[in-house]
Amino acid sequence: MSTLTDQHYIDKILQGETNSFAVLVDRYKDMIFTLALKMVKNHEEAEEVAQDTFIKIYNSLNKFKGESKFSTWIYKIAYNTCLDRLKKSKKDDLNISIDDFSSHLIKTMDNALSALEEKERKQTIQKCLNLLPSDENFLLTLFYFDDQNLEEIGKIMNISANNAKVKLFRSRQKLAVILRQQLEPEIIECYERER
Repeated sequence: MSTLTDQHYIDKILQGETNSFAVLVDRYKDMIFTLALKMVKNHEEAEEVAQDTFIKIYNSLNKFKGESKFSTWIYKIAYNTCLDRLKKSKKDDLNISIDDFSSHLIKTMDNALSALEEKERKQTIQKCLNLLPSDENFLLTLFYFDDQNLEEIGKIMNISANNAKVKLFRSRQKLAVILRQQLEPEIIECYERER
């Protein structure tokens, strides 16, 4: 049995069957909460952002024209809701200069990370992602963990696909700098000597 499409439930909701919205909430609640948590970096605030996002989705369903995937459309709403929350709380993010980046650094990071166990590697990457500014964390998460392509990311973040590509490149550079700062210096030294 195939799963009914999002559009099926959207149509039902727009026809007055509001209980069908629960299906969409259930499908996307984890995704929305995870993205909100990556941006606002606080569990309680992420829950509030997720709730606000679903309220906005429900109130705007009649505006969804199907020009993009439904998931892309709700990612955009979640992203904008997070930005609104961040503006209100005026959180400062860690600024990393890409001047500290080098192509050798990427090779060093790849080698050092491969030496870590899988679980530790995931924890390290997640910790370092959380040190990036919210929009860069969000962008890397969309691309690498949620398998969104550059065109979809552009729609979500209201930028061109080319701009998304440039931002992705810069975010990866900053992540490499953060990884270098966070990893144990002796691991890095060991791999730099091997070079």
